[in-house]
Amino acid sequence: MNTKWVEDELKVIKEKGLYRQLKTIETPPEPRIKIRGKELLLLSSNNYLGLASDDRLIQSATEVLQSFGVGSGGARLTTGNTIWHDQLEKRVATFKKAESALLFSSGYLANVGVLSSVAGEGDVILSDELNHASIVDGCRLSKAKTIIYHHKSMNDLEEKLRMTSVFKKKFIVTDGVFSMDGDLAPLPEIVALARKYNAYVIMDDAHGTGVLGEHGRGTAEHFNLEHEIDLVIGTFSKAVGTEGAYVAGKEVWIQYLRNKARSFIFQTAMAPSIAAATITSIDIIEQNQQLRQHLLRLGKMLRKQLKLLGFRVDDGITPIIPVIIGEAKLAVEFAKELEEQGIFAPAIRPPTVPIGQCRIRISLMASHTEEQIGEVIEVFQRVGQSLGVIQ
Repeated sequence: MNTKWVEDELKVIKEKGLYRQLKTIETPPEPRIKIRGKELLLLSSNNYLGLASDDRLIQSATEVLQSFGVGSGGARLTTGNTIWHDQLEKRVATFKKAESALLFSSGYLANVGVLSSVAGEGDVILSDELNHASIVDGCRLSKAKTIIYHHKSMNDLEEKLRMTSVFKKKFIVTDGVFSMDGDLAPLPEIVALARKYNAYVIMDDAHGTGVLGEHGRGTAEHFNLEHEIDLVIGTFSKAVGTEGAYVAGKEVWIQYLRNKARSFIFQTAMAPSIAAATITSIDIIEQNQQLRQHLLRLGKMLRKQLKLLGFRVDDGITPIIPVIIGEAKLAVEFAKELEEQGIFAPAIRPPTVPIGQCRIRISLMASHTEEQIGEVIEVFQRVGQSLGVIQ
């Protein structure tokens, strides 16, 4: 078969500075990593609390690995369900102050499964324009009418809600913390509008869980709205430090999803050892406020200093700090210079972010030190000045 069209498309991608290649990391996701034998300061991991290589999680996983084996062996509804899956669902429900919870094998599967199950023909989903790709795909698969509202614009959301009286069911779906900008959804206003217009609220709290709230329960706890969100979706692959995902809510929702969500019904269950490690991680998150406090303090420090240097950095409280560079080729060159000077922070380009909004997405970990933040500031200043991004 002729593949010239593939080659032509790849050529266009390269010319636009959008060509992607894998970087292989040879060490655990700790502050110092190695790529091709070179030591680099890791500045782009979602391992926000540094728990992915925590000895307590490794011990929990190892113990269950030895007794339950490597894989689950099947879907949860056939042969893949173990006591560890049951225990983790109960632990998540308690942690999220929900009646019940359901596990998925990834955050992408959770969003696609939930949205394509609860919404259908004759329904409407109102989705923030900067929601994660998994939310976008879940909306598409749902067969419901999808209406995009301007990012965090409550005026636009309300205007569009006024036009939804003809639909059977209404859903507002939003990220809790937006992954590329690190900003928070205006959850109190969203909840108020949902109640006013009789809509359900679904929130993906992938980047809020473990990071926000007094006990690390996420964006809803941060706003004191834990009992006001109909369905909370999240992943364990970020602050929790393991993998897989969950949806939490009332028992009736979970029963429904257990029977309707195709990405749950037909997925192979996560390994029991991962479920055990995740329980341990949630215990740590709930009991250790110091990790979050240190992480947020580092974020505040770095954000302030980068702004003082003249970089385009928005205000915020999360450890996600986008440094806007502009065009793709310049962002790629900036990331290359960072790597040469000992920092690994890849450029983020379209389609992940809009054209002209390419960036270095800094994401900090609680395992970073203040000394390392000082190193980051020095390198960013040198690279920024050499490339003309700052004066």
